[in-house]
Amino acid sequence: MRTVQLGRTGVQVSAFCLGTMYLGSREDAATSYRLLDQYVDAGGFFLDTANTYARWLPGCKGGESETLLGQWMHDRGNRARMFVATKVGFAYPGVERGLRAHQIETECEKSLKRLNTDYIDLYQAHVDDRNTPMEETLEAFDRLIRAGKVRFIGASNFAVWRLEEARCVSHAHGWAEYCSIQQHYSYLRPKPGASFAPQVAANPDLLDYCRVRGVTLLAYSPLLGGAYTRPDRSFPAQYQGADSEARLAVLRAVAQEVGATANQVVLAWMARHDPPVIPLVAASTPEQLRENLDALSLTLSPDQLTRLNEAGDRE
Repeated sequence: MRTVQLGRTGVQVSAFCLGTMYLGSREDAATSYRLLDQYVDAGGFFLDTANTYARWLPGCKGGESETLLGQWMHDRGNRARMFVATKVGFAYPGVERGLRAHQIETECEKSLKRLNTDYIDLYQAHVDDRNTPMEETLEAFDRLIRAGKVRFIGASNFAVWRLEEARCVSHAHGWAEYCSIQQHYSYLRPKPGASFAPQVAANPDLLDYCRVRGVTLLAYSPLLGGAYTRPDRSFPAQYQGADSEARLAVLRAVAQEVGATANQVVLAWMARHDPPVIPLVAASTPEQLRENLDALSLTLSPDQLTRLNEAGDRE
């Protein structure tokens, strides 16, 4: 698997990140291990989780994904080779939503224990907290970096102006800056005014910000729950806009031209994106994961990329 630079850190990470939300919960340990091993065998080493995964499933309370990853890395003896990202900020049983200093530091200790590690490669603010001073949040993250418990920090579900405010605060105090932003992003574009609350979707302003500031966009839900290829899955209402049919028509045409699935074309398009985008790929079966990973070897011509980029622009 090829690698790309994460923000301006100088560190290379896998071009596709493995989203592990349901590992250790919906997917049992054996299936989870099989998917993780398959991803690593393909050359991947960038794993994304969160302290809350998967609290919303029956019988789960949060921390299941981190715990599974910690056990798998221990069993495989590969922690040093993995680049592990986790998150803090959303509520789960016994923990309030927020990015107060004590929340960040307490949750970091819990995540370290569940992940069976003494450091987190990328610690992300999972959701913006406008009730806490930005200085308090960023100073807490910076303390964790200076203590060697965190290497880099990122944000998720932030408005672009808040991301810039955070950059200015960090710069003014000499603190670590967010190197990445994890946002809802796919090939189809949300219709104007669409809300994903409490999630936030990437928009043209954010893409331009990432390009100028050197921030890497980590795209979650890139395949929209399988709607591109599964007739039994409908596209979310937020993506049923005026240009959707035009973009889908081009997507399907390109998929037919290159002999690939629409999912693979979406991921291949992201892999050649400007600004750089790292899609979070997830799967519940080895076949699904193989389909996603094979997108890395898919070649799209300059003409096909132009058609994909410009589809629906005059709608």
